[in-house]
Amino acid sequence: MLNAELKNHVVSRILPNVRTPAQYVGGELNTIRKDHRTVEGTVCLAFPDTYGLGMSHHGLQVLYSLMNGLNWACERAFMPLPDFDAALRERGLPLYSLETFTPLREFDVLGFSLQYEICYTNVLSMLDLGGIPLRATDRGPDDTLVIAGGPGAQNPELIAPYIDLFVLGDGEPSLPVVCDLWKSLQGEPLSRDEKLARIAGSVPWAYVPRFYEPRYNPDGTIAAIERLRGDVPAAIKPCVIDDLDGTPLPTRPILPFVETAHDRIAIEIMRGCPWQCRFCQSTVIKRPLRYRTVETIVNAAMESYLNTGYDEISLLSLSTSDYPDFEALVTRMSEVFTPLG
Repeated sequence: MLNAELKNHVVSRILPNVRTPAQYVGGELNTIRKDHRTVEGTVCLAFPDTYGLGMSHHGLQVLYSLMNGLNWACERAFMPLPDFDAALRERGLPLYSLETFTPLREFDVLGFSLQYEICYTNVLSMLDLGGIPLRATDRGPDDTLVIAGGPGAQNPELIAPYIDLFVLGDGEPSLPVVCDLWKSLQGEPLSRDEKLARIAGSVPWAYVPRFYEPRYNPDGTIAAIERLRGDVPAAIKPCVIDDLDGTPLPTRPILPFVETAHDRIAIEIMRGCPWQCRFCQSTVIKRPLRYRTVETIVNAAMESYLNTGYDEISLLSLSTSDYPDFEALVTRMSEVFTPLG
């Protein structure tokens, strides 16, 4: 079934009978739709939760803007609600991207954002609905590369059998590298293992589970993880952005068609946290502490406002009141945005 036929079938026969159909049609303000024949490659950002939660995730907007700023077509997919899930399965239709109604199995790269463990079963459902073999070892040399990042990548063994490659650390520098490396290897007379090994051996922050084997203690905890081949890293280090202020913010965020959990402009002002509390995962995985300048934040907020029309702005970080120029930032934001309502 061609993408246009799939779209027509979904819109005419399924959407009139499901809850909140607007979340399945795409075409929102500021979405980017590219001809797949004219770009270097295609990547779909898959959020294993509902549209309402996924479209509230700032990281998705960041990576969407970043990849579409390159010669890649970057699209989105979310976990459908049970009624739409059942309708797709009943008719034998695949889960698709919102921009072009392309089945997930037809993308070069499928990237999952792992935010919390309770959604890991949704990762499997999305792979199944998208027509991608569940287990990484069952995929062919040029089948869609399934990668994952986010907080859940810090504890990857829970979902390791289903993911080709985990990215640890910041996604802005790492995602384009993985996509470009994978695309450069497509069509080469190499096995999937060899292609993955070349990527893992090229960077220090890519973890390919099939190349490592956990050893367990009698109580079931992991005692050690041993390499199965010598051309991949013995230890995985996180990818880190040194210059956060120089990393562009998404100033044309997609405006959802339906109400979402965080329906406002979000501007990340700081990455990391100065407190370093031992009980907090985020303060460990977001190290080191990095800031954006007041002017960068205000300018990005204004540009986002002009591109969206939102009347609310969120200053995003792990501990916004600890931003070093907090008073100056709040004063400047008030001067600029209070007159605008």
